[in-house]
Amino acid sequence: MSADEASRKERGDSLRYRRIVAKLGTNLLTAGSDRLDLDTMSSLVAQVARLHAAGAEVILVTSGAIAAGRQRLGHVHGRRDIPIRQVLAAVGQSHLMQSYDQLFAARGIVIAQTLLTKRDLSDRVGYLNARNTLLALLELRAVPIVNENDVVAVEEIEGAKIGDNDNLSALVANLVDADLLALLTDTGGLYTADPRLDPSAKLIARVERIDDEVERLAGPSGPGERGTGGMATKVQAARLATSGGTPVVIVNGDEPDVLVRLARGEELGTLFPAQVDRMESRKRWMLSRLAVRGRIIVDVGAARALRRDKKSLLPAGVREVDGTFERGEAVDICGPDGERIACGIANYGRDEIETIRGLRSERIAEALGYEYGAEVVHRNNLVLL
Repeated sequence: MSADEASRKERGDSLRYRRIVAKLGTNLLTAGSDRLDLDTMSSLVAQVARLHAAGAEVILVTSGAIAAGRQRLGHVHGRRDIPIRQVLAAVGQSHLMQSYDQLFAARGIVIAQTLLTKRDLSDRVGYLNARNTLLALLELRAVPIVNENDVVAVEEIEGAKIGDNDNLSALVANLVDADLLALLTDTGGLYTADPRLDPSAKLIARVERIDDEVERLAGPSGPGERGTGGMATKVQAARLATSGGTPVVIVNGDEPDVLVRLARGEELGTLFPAQVDRMESRKRWMLSRLAVRGRIIVDVGAARALRRDKKSLLPAGVREVDGTFERGEAVDICGPDGERIACGIANYGRDEIETIRGLRSERIAEALGYEYGAEVVHRNNLVLL
């Protein structure tokens, strides 16, 4: 082993997290201005390069395209309607990526632009294609740079709940089985009150569970001063990622060497520990709920069998079916009171389940003239909530 290889191994062995998704917010990338701050970007890229040299894998989910577009088209200041923001995204995306490309190339690292929308992850095939592409890029030691496709994804520009880059980063983290999701912003984390208004506000170092009180502290959903998200969307993203087995940190991106220190396990910002062990990719896709097409209401006995005994859902336990879905699509499974208790992949389409609901499994073939199995949703294709 050469001296360089030994040094790299030593640095890599000190890392607690080896596959990291880092979300970089607009306010961070612009340093609070109306244009990209290249000094800030250079510092973050240098940290990614250090982790890359230590053998870590990093995916960046980046905001900033609209800010970059506004920088290039300075005469549109003051306009915030959806069409002009799509124009700004179209102009700014190439400028944003060119900046990243130059900064990473100076350190000998290849980047790969990945534009995603909610639709790209809303079906099983699209989900797996995105996963396979990102994992292949990591294997080739490229740094994927992911962004919502603002030119077509109106939901994100309007600040929709799932469309913002905070939640996109959570989806990406679960997509690639990340060890850590770092939401880098211009605040230190989640506080007991707004630190800009209340000087007595204290940083909450660890949130074991996201409940009503945590959501209250995060404040209402809505855009930040320059970005599309606020603390509320970061907490939403933390809920999604931790439910899929990925711990999340909300942290000030201006902290010196913040990514390197996080990768080594240093306690910074607010940590949301993972709520479950890692799930295999099919269950992560179901948990994201991007592709849920309908709802199955079950009786008390079926709800108990699902929750307590970890059984499959049989047609005998189905009371009602809502929505329009085909075989192989994702559905919510709800108890008699309408509360979601699971989501899963349906073995039968909506019309077929309407026909066989309440029947014993051995009568499926008689009722339909064929059968795809004894279960409406098999336990291997089901995630309890």
